[in-house]
Amino acid sequence: MQSLNLNKYTHIIWDWNGTLLNDVAYCVGCMNRLLLDYQLPELSTAKYQEVFTFPVKDYYENIGFDFQKESFPILGHRFMDYYSESINNCELQPKAAEVLQLFQKAGKQQFILSAMEHHSLNAMLKTMRIDRYFNAVYGIDNLLGAGKLDRAKVMLQEHQIDLSKTLLIGDTLHDKEVADQIGCEILFVANGHQSRQRLEQHGVFVIEDLKALLK
Repeated sequence: MQSLNLNKYTHIIWDWNGTLLNDVAYCVGCMNRLLLDYQLPELSTAKYQEVFTFPVKDYYENIGFDFQKESFPILGHRFMDYYSESINNCELQPKAAEVLQLFQKAGKQQFILSAMEHHSLNAMLKTMRIDRYFNAVYGIDNLLGAGKLDRAKVMLQEHQIDLSKTLLIGDTLHDKEVADQIGCEILFVANGHQSRQRLEQHGVFVIEDLKALLK
């Protein structure tokens, strides 16, 4: 695996859930509540990281939901009801704030590109007092985990970003799909929503957690 030279990047595009926000265990708990509602087997964190995927509709099928019996929108909104109850109690990943501050001091422009609803995302950033680190934030306008590529295209239209000097930092294979589509490099963080084994099959750069960026 190649070593990563952070000095070459002038722009950093951050994923939110699982990358900066430590919400994996919380998501597993919310999904297990939903699985219990439908008398389906619960997930361990390890199992979750093996089956979670985008689009999330496929993930729901992977863990046993039958859309002939219950529609995906109903299931998705029910999950989001559970998720919204206490998401504000989730914390940042260890050393996330320090990394954001380090990158800002180094003169890097930082953006968030997330599958989280836009207004909720902005509210969390302000509550956590990290909104000052970002040049712009791009969440989505629905609650069912749609992809981020369309929002990435809007970001590129609104900002002058040299993609040859841009690094997208994320925790899922969907982040690589976005990076490949827009033409920038990807760094995977392996303590998020997908397992390190899955990420290493598709990524050149994989770190265990954000603390590695401070070394």
